[in-house]
Amino acid sequence: MWLKQSNLTYLPYQDYFLRHQPSMSTKLPTRGQLERSLSQRIRALYLSQLGHRVSEVDCELLEAKIAIVLEQSVTQPEQLLVGQGEDELVEELHDELDEAIRPHLKNLIEEIVGVPVIDLLSDATLETERTGIIAILAEAPQLRDAVNTASTK
Repeated sequence: MWLKQSNLTYLPYQDYFLRHQPSMSTKLPTRGQLERSLSQRIRALYLSQLGHRVSEVDCELLEAKIAIVLEQSVTQPEQLLVGQGEDELVEELHDELDEAIRPHLKNLIEEIVGVPVIDLLSDATLETERTGIIAILAEAPQLRDAVNTASTK
């Protein structure tokens, strides 16, 4: 088999530029990218760990805190028990599920933001089927500013 040699000219400075180009993996995320990534991954976590599809996951980064709201976070078995007037049992069950998923959620947040989570607070309201979570971070994650592509004239 014949190998065809390239007609491109090699210049010594090309190695420098190839080695010193910022790669996509080292590029800091914007606040929006981080919040979207958290939302998508938290939704996937609840589906994979609890078999439950939450309708919406809203995340907002507030310096060294992250506010997370899960819409329709009450599972089908919990809804069934609420319908039978077993609210106290459902609250206990929801607390147990919360404790079971907490380490996974903490690891996921730390992986995405690159900062340790020092506390994770959460509570659910059965009537509205919402869960609120606040992640307290060791420090604010590093972010890059979003580039404003809109022209201001």
